[in-house]
Amino acid sequence: MKSDSNQLLTKGVVEILEETHLQKMLAGGKKLRVKFGIDPTSPDLHLGHVVPLRKLRQFQDAGHKIVLIIGDFTARIGDPTGRSEERKPLSEKEVKANMKKYLAEAGKVLNVKKAEVHYNGKWLNKNLATVIELSRAGSISQVLHRADFKKRLDEGHDITLLEAMYPLFQGYDSVAVKADLEIGGTDQKFNLLMGRRVQRYFGTPEQDVMILPLLEGTDGVRKMSKSFGNYIGISEAPEIMFGKIMSVPDDVIPKYILLLTDLPVTEMEKKLAGDPRGVKLELAQAIVGMFHGLKVAKQAQAEFIRVVSNKGMPSEMPVSAVRSQRLPIIDLLLEARLVSSKSEARRLIMQGGVKINGEKQSDDKQVIVIGKGIIVQVGKMKYCKVVHR
Repeated sequence: MKSDSNQLLTKGVVEILEETHLQKMLAGGKKLRVKFGIDPTSPDLHLGHVVPLRKLRQFQDAGHKIVLIIGDFTARIGDPTGRSEERKPLSEKEVKANMKKYLAEAGKVLNVKKAEVHYNGKWLNKNLATVIELSRAGSISQVLHRADFKKRLDEGHDITLLEAMYPLFQGYDSVAVKADLEIGGTDQKFNLLMGRRVQRYFGTPEQDVMILPLLEGTDGVRKMSKSFGNYIGISEAPEIMFGKIMSVPDDVIPKYILLLTDLPVTEMEKKLAGDPRGVKLELAQAIVGMFHGLKVAKQAQAEFIRVVSNKGMPSEMPVSAVRSQRLPIIDLLLEARLVSSKSEARRLIMQGGVKINGEKQSDDKQVIVIGKGIIVQVGKMKYCKVVHR
């Protein structure tokens, strides 16, 4: 991965505040402390999370110090950014379990061993535990400038004082670790700028801010999110990952190439016009190879061509045993671990994404008879043989 200053400041970057100051620091040879905050509200990373991790890796390869802030304290509050309701706070046990898996997955992109890792509970737990509990009891009724807060107020939803204080807690992290630069997505701009304000209040040098784009999910419209069901998990089976990448709409493929690979963007865009499938195959192989290795990526491509293009069956298929000979289709998908929630199962059925023994299912209330075993297909590449225990 190239790490020159032009790549650092331009590739996949939406905005930098203050860009001139950051350029001067880099030109002067200063080794930056580059902060990236993580609230481990979920243990599973998807390709949307990979975008900032790749930018951090660029800085790391250029000799700068990556400072990861694990929000064990702030995860117990929940980032209100873009939320229509208050997040459910996590227990300390949940936070620790999520953090462990998050760091392991982040290590597939970033050299975590060379990064500084801090837990913001170290400095935020000292004096604020009581304030947190008191803050939960109140709510904000005045008009707030944040678009997401204003929308919630307009819709008649409360905003707790604790949520309003979240950016201050995140901002204080920048004071604690003496951050020179903080990286985050466009949805985090308010929180990132609050870091500068908090640093200024405490009389410390203000960090610069680098804002990166959000990655659209497999629907090509909304940002990638597990809650939207449009995510591509970095720990998913290689053939599933490959198939999901191939399903991404053509118009967002250039963005995937730019943000997730080192493939030549201009050259790939030219090829996309005449051979979109070929470009997608190359993109999918590059991304799957990043997480599973090139050999496995090539095997995933061969499997995709055989199953999807040639309408064949997978060479290998997991077997799942369920508790009953007759099950409602949604319960069947859950028990077979083909979906993570009833809402996901219902959505997939309504979208025509579920087949049983090759027949598309459209009734989410249908009861399925297992018999001697059935073949269940979810999406293009996820297959499972379901049998009765």
